[in-house]
Amino acid sequence: MNDFLSITPLLTILVSLIATGLIIWTGDRNPNLREFWSIGAGVVKFGLVLSMLPAVLAGEKIRFTLFALMPGIEIAFKADAFSMLFAMGAAFLWIVTTFYSIGYMRSLDEHAQTRYFACFAVSLSTTMGVAFSANLFTMFLFYEGLTIITYPLVYHKEDEESKAGARKYVIYLLGAAKVFLIAAIVLTYNLAGTLEFRQGGIFAPEVVAAHPVLLSAVFLMYLYGFAKCAVMPVHGWLPAAMVAPTPVSALLHAVAVVKTGVFTVLSVVFFVFGTDTLSALGVNKVAIAIACFTLLMASVIALSRENLKARLAFSTVSQLSYIILGAALLTPAAIVGGISHITMHAFGKITLFFCAGSIYACAHKTEISELSGLAKKMPWTMTAFTIGAFNMIGVPLVGGFVSKWNLMVGALEAGSLTVLTVLLASSLLNAAYFMPIVYKAFFEHYSETHQGHGTAGHHEEIRENPFMAIPLCFTAAATFVLGTYPDFILNLAREVLK
Repeated sequence: MNDFLSITPLLTILVSLIATGLIIWTGDRNPNLREFWSIGAGVVKFGLVLSMLPAVLAGEKIRFTLFALMPGIEIAFKADAFSMLFAMGAAFLWIVTTFYSIGYMRSLDEHAQTRYFACFAVSLSTTMGVAFSANLFTMFLFYEGLTIITYPLVYHKEDEESKAGARKYVIYLLGAAKVFLIAAIVLTYNLAGTLEFRQGGIFAPEVVAAHPVLLSAVFLMYLYGFAKCAVMPVHGWLPAAMVAPTPVSALLHAVAVVKTGVFTVLSVVFFVFGTDTLSALGVNKVAIAIACFTLLMASVIALSRENLKARLAFSTVSQLSYIILGAALLTPAAIVGGISHITMHAFGKITLFFCAGSIYACAHKTEISELSGLAKKMPWTMTAFTIGAFNMIGVPLVGGFVSKWNLMVGALEAGSLTVLTVLLASSLLNAAYFMPIVYKAFFEHYSETHQGHGTAGHHEEIRENPFMAIPLCFTAAATFVLGTYPDFILNLAREVLK
């Protein structure tokens, strides 16, 4: 694989930082111009990402080093198949979410909208920084930056509930980084002499042979240090963060933040340890057990949640462990399934959060018991919700089926009927907590006793907001495209194995 120098990865990071300055400068004086900068930056960022795609598909890696602190520790960036898969999804969905945010924030007349859009832009810069990091040191800096800049978004409502949720959010994520992540990075540098990502891993065979227990502990420190992957028991920050406005939950907690968590863990699996080293250590079996426990228990907890966003939050905790499980199985099909699930889950879950936000903004409903008969008044929203639910369950013709199918094939390749059983059981649990919502919305009659707060009994006045309905229908349709034409995503995922 050839490498060549280009500043483009750095430009993808800088473009939304520049937009942040313009958003703040415009402020509340001209909301239309302020939101133009957000949309424009998203389009430019996505265009820059796409401009690197031909080279990556040709088997090349794009690199750019900003500066070196010491041998093996640099601020450096690279674009390869794995980073492109993550970056394309995040950049594209930022554009969609910006349109959605305009409708959501204006319909609810939310305060501090300039701060909201500014923090949103910076969060996408840090996400791109993680995606295009060429080493652990650079990744760590942008990973921590993402935690800090998303704190104001979680605390956006500025009430006691938001304060408590934001505090839990930052304590979990920064605390895990301080306790586990910094120590793991220091040990990695001492044992390997570098933090640079390398295909097949950076630990020499003699180091693996001499320190198997220590390296196993280091891997688990990464798994829990990168707490945004939300494996139990360091998952509590994610449900707590649901106090944020729904567009924040949609992009940051269905795409950017949580996907940053699994992306960093998978980067450690493929480019710090390598599959051969993990197999020799046997620590991947521990990761498999943790992932299986998380995806089952989170699904069971989701069944008990009456609040719609809370149910979606625990669904996300469960779905993230599919990605960890795919990497930990170490078989080709499972790895492809895990990597592709980053994209498949992103489009399905952002659709579900968009729908939850539309329901709240247009009908002022937050509880599942309030959704009876809602499909008659919000048909586009509830149809999109159904498609998003099918994606989570893994119904054929939507993207989730493709990634889950590869995971199950990977479990068979690994000879693990236990993992296969867990995957099937989890899909049944997905159906158990999603399909009653669909049934209630489409087949039950509306009752005055189920009205949401603020509706004043006027259910007939509920109308869908086009600024929100169009983006959620678009992402729902995209799950069908990904399910029927998955080759592009799967081929990028397979490139990681080369």
